[in-house]
Parts: sequence; C-alpha cells; structure tokens
Amino acid sequence: MSKLDPLPGLAPYALQHFYDEMYADERSIRPHYKHVNRMFSGMSPEELQGKQKLMQRRMMEEGITFTLYNPAQDQPMERTIPFDMIPRIIPKAEWERLEAGIVQRITALNLFIHDIYHEQYIVKDGIVPRRMIISNCYFRPEMTGLRVPGGAYITTSGIDLIRHHDGEYYVLEDNLRTPSGFSYLFKGRSLMNQLFPELSFASSIRDVDHSLNRFLSVLRSLSPSRTKDPVIALLTPGEYNSAYYEHAFLAQQMGIHLVEGRDLVAQDHKIYLKEMNGLRRVDVLYRRLDDDFIDPLAFQPSSLLGVAGLMNAYRAGNIAIANAPGTGVADDKAMYVYVPDMIRYYLNEEPILGNVPTYLLSRPQERQYVLDNLSEMVVKETSLSGGYGMLIGSEATKQDLVDFRLKILAEPERYIAQPIMSLSRAPVLSGDGMTPRHIDLRAFVLMGADRKPHVIPGGLTRVAMREGSLVVNSSQGGGVKDTWVMA
Repeated sequence: MSKLDPLPGLAPYALQHFYDEMYADERSIRPHYKHVNRMFSGMSPEELQGKQKLMQRRMMEEGITFTLYNPAQDQPMERTIPFDMIPRIIPKAEWERLEAGIVQRITALNLFIHDIYHEQYIVKDGIVPRRMIISNCYFRPEMTGLRVPGGAYITTSGIDLIRHHDGEYYVLEDNLRTPSGFSYLFKGRSLMNQLFPELSFASSIRDVDHSLNRFLSVLRSLSPSRTKDPVIALLTPGEYNSAYYEHAFLAQQMGIHLVEGRDLVAQDHKIYLKEMNGLRRVDVLYRRLDDDFIDPLAFQPSSLLGVAGLMNAYRAGNIAIANAPGTGVADDKAMYVYVPDMIRYYLNEEPILGNVPTYLLSRPQERQYVLDNLSEMVVKETSLSGGYGMLIGSEATKQDLVDFRLKILAEPERYIAQPIMSLSRAPVLSGDGMTPRHIDLRAFVLMGADRKPHVIPGGLTRVAMREGSLVVNSSQGGGVKDTWVMA
C-alpha cells in the first residue's frame, strides 16, 4: 500500500469544515472518484514522481507557459503553469444543472449588453441605475446603436464558479472581455491522455476536443461577408503578453492567422492582412486586447498594439470583432450584483445559479458594515481582474487593513466586498502524498450568430497551490487540473 492512501477509502488529510471534492467524509470516497483514487493510491511515490517529471518536461517542450509579473522584480518570470495530475470529476447530473445555469446567465448578459447600447429598457424600468452604466469605465458610447454581427456580443466568456461548504455552486465572477485559459483546458486533457491512457480511456467522460471545432464554427458564423471561407485572425499584443502561449495555441489549432496590430492595415473601411503577395481582407478578428488598445483613433491614442481605423471598419459592417467592444460594461464587479435581476427581467426566470453575497461600497449602510467587518471580507476593485487590487481580510496584516480602509473611504464606488467563502478543496499530489488545496472552476462558453451558448464540458479547475490560500489566479501563482464531466 502506498503512503498516498494508507487504508482504502480513508482520507489522507483532515477534511475540516470544507467541502471536499473526493472525500464524502474521512472514511469514504465519493462514488465518481473511486476509480481515480484506486489508481493513484496503487502507484508508488517513485512512479508518481516519474510521471510528474515527465509532465513538466512535456510542458517545457511544448512551451505551455505563463508569464508572472512581480512588482518587486525588474523582469517578468516565465514558467510552466503548475498542473496537478489528479483530475477534478463532476457527475453528469451536477454538470447538467451547472450548464443550464451558465447558459441562462450568458443569455441574459448578452441581452443586457444589447439593451444598454440600444433602448436601455432595463434602465428606464429602474432595474439598473443609470449612473452604474455612465460611470462604468468599460461602457463605450461608440457602440451606441451599432449593429453587432449576429447580435452576439459575448462570443467567448469565462464564468468563475465556486463550491461553498454547503455543497452548492455559486457564481463568483463573469469574465466577458478577453477571458483566458482555453489552452490549458485543451492541453491538460491531451497530457492526461498521454500520461494516463488507461485511466482516461477506462472512464466514461465527456470529450473536449470537439469544442475546438465549435470554437472555429462560432467565429466563422460571425463573418459579415458571404464568402464560404472567411479569413479569421487572432489579434495578440505579442510574445511578451502573459497569455501568448494560449494565443499561439488557439491560432494553430483552429488554423487561423496569428497577428499583431502591425500586421494589419485599414483601407476603405475594411481591414487587410499584409502578406508577401499583397493585402488579404480579414472578415473576423478574435482580439485578445482590451478595448483601450484595439484602435488608437477610437480609444487610447498612444496604443501601438491595435489597428488604426478598426472601429470605422466595424461600424461599416465590414468586419466582426470578438468579443464585441464594450462587453466589459457587463463584467464590471459592481454590475455583477444585478445579474440575477437581469435574468428575471429579460428571461422571466429565476436564476439557476446564485451569486456570492456582494456589498456595493457606494451604498453607505453596506460600506459601514464592510468596514466594521473588514477582516472577514474579500474586497475587490470593480474594474480589475486576475487577483489584482484585492484584499483578503483573513490573510491581511493590520497595516493592510488600515490602508484598504482609507482607499475605500476615499473612493467607495471603486470597490465591492464579499464575505470570505469556504472554497471547496480537492487533493493535489505533493512530495508527501495527497494534500488538500482550495479550487474553483472556470467554465468556458462560446456563442455564435445563432446566440445559442455552448458550454465546453468541464472547463478549467484552478488551484490555489499555496496551503490555505484562496487565490487561484494563474497571475498570482495558481495552478490547474484537468476537469472531467462524467458522460
């Protein structure tokens, strides 16, 4: 018997008060994990270390990396993203409920964005305050009244979900601008199939590879031209971007052009790709740049990353941009509070998935409650993502709490707060066997011109690699797991 699991079914660590994905209690394994637990428990520490080294070597050879930016260091650090070999498993019925809730949410959010840039019924009916729209830094007046190809504003999205100690899933965040992580989902599955073929093929799990074809089909569906083979390009900030590996991977897998702004030119309200033999018109641009940088004539004048004249071509209906500019108005962390109301307003349905309780610090009573309980709160800056601009009260020093209190009092509208949630835990492999780490789930959604959201089965499980930490973001040192949905 290996030291991973001294007795069959016995949890190798104290479960405490957290929901554990593998263990129902300290003496029993959840049914859908038994096969995985049996296999890993039957491997010696030497075998596991050998697999882990092989995994790291494959990741280095294939360039599966992420760039970390540390303010204390002059140079960014490129590293392989920590990948844990024990998969996270979601039963079929559980996934079906998650999928229905995610589809419902994205459908409502897409309707909201269209409404905000057209009639603004939700504002006129008093559901969302006008000031929440006008003061939102991601609101783009340039999009007002503009027809979006297929009516699909949110072509790609990443919905972050957590499971609380009560066993229920909650939506933590909606990422609707340029969500990242797709490549780690697809490559994670590929590496698991290579290293543990007997495990993945013996388990009845949903395939994810077909979703790459779906991704391409979704982009093709947005083309404003009638050509049978539209030209699609992925616009990247370049090789120094933290997610450049993902940009290159997706372009290669889908057979689309990987371009930087300097590779494109605007002429006669159309966008062209510069090639050796001349210019080639681009029909669809999957951009991995924030709005500010995509067109220096329309947004940030100093940007060298975008294409001057892109928005003119977009307004003329000669190119599709995915995601549409201005989608960030709906993924602002303050707007998140209103998503359940959007679902009721646009769909006349009750939300299937709940929000984490959230306090808007622009409201005096809520602000005072948060200030009185700051050590028990997670405070986030509404316009930031990736774990930046955040305070976790239970991990903060006294000085951190004092400093953040002053920031809140100075500009309360910039912040929201949530109670510290007990993220579920799952076992990861370490030198001492299995050890628990907190996790969340980023579910990826694709939406084409038919406006029927497709949720990629499983998504990306993100892992807080530091013991006790709740921060799962890759930009903050988090890792990932392959995520299996039982078929």
